Amino acid sequence: MAKLDPAQYVREVRSEVAKVTWPTRKETLITTGLVLALSALAALFFLIVDQLIGLAMRGLFGLG
Repeated sequence: MAKLDPAQYVREVRSEVAKVTWPTRKETLITTGLVLALSALAALFFLIVDQLIGLAMRGLFGLG
């Protein structure tokens, strides 16, 4: 079984983190904006579909 060396682990983690290409602030803001906009669009779509299904069910079963 391999021996656990916390110091070696920390060195390896720091080495790997140094290799990461981090997004710029502008890229992060653009991506966040797109996620929020598409989430709002999806919410609106599902609201409309839910209302249409509810209308159809009320018409079909005569409820409400």
